[in-house]
Amino acid sequence: MTAPPPLPDPSATAGGGTRRLVVMGVSGCGKSSVGAALSARLGIPYVEGDALHSRQAVAKMRAGVPLTDDDRWPWLDRVAQVLRDRAPVILGCSALKRAYRDRIRAGAGGPVTFVHLSGSRALIAARMAARSGHYMPLALLESQFAALEPPGPEEAITVDIALGLPELVETILSRLS
Repeated sequence: MTAPPPLPDPSATAGGGTRRLVVMGVSGCGKSSVGAALSARLGIPYVEGDALHSRQAVAKMRAGVPLTDDDRWPWLDRVAQVLRDRAPVILGCSALKRAYRDRIRAGAGGPVTFVHLSGSRALIAARMAARSGHYMPLALLESQFAALEPPGPEEAITVDIALGLPELVETILSRLS
């Protein structure tokens, strides 16, 4: 199977040459690590989307209760605002459903490139079990996979997280050019 062609370079926009990247996927897939590594390579700030959740949403997740669409809409609007106001920027956001990605695109003020970090439940569960200090419990992983509507090649760059971080970053960068 051949890889799909690279997506258009979002830095070539009429809005002043701004790049808006969203590193997306279920909890534990590596959004923060990949986003920070891309930030270092591209010289573009990285924003942690988890920091944009309301206190109520964080408390709900910490208690093991999955967020509803109604919980997510204000958060997605804040994500879009960061993309609009701080571009060029890289932002980590689960963006699990197409409707969420559409909402982000509609409010971002310019083209957005989504980078979907895809991996098996077993690999992601192992990573979540090994991390500390994050409010998202492993118990919510199934709800993340249940909500996930994987983007097609026309919507996102999809990479397999079984690759090591350096290989992931190189793959993403090669697909961005």
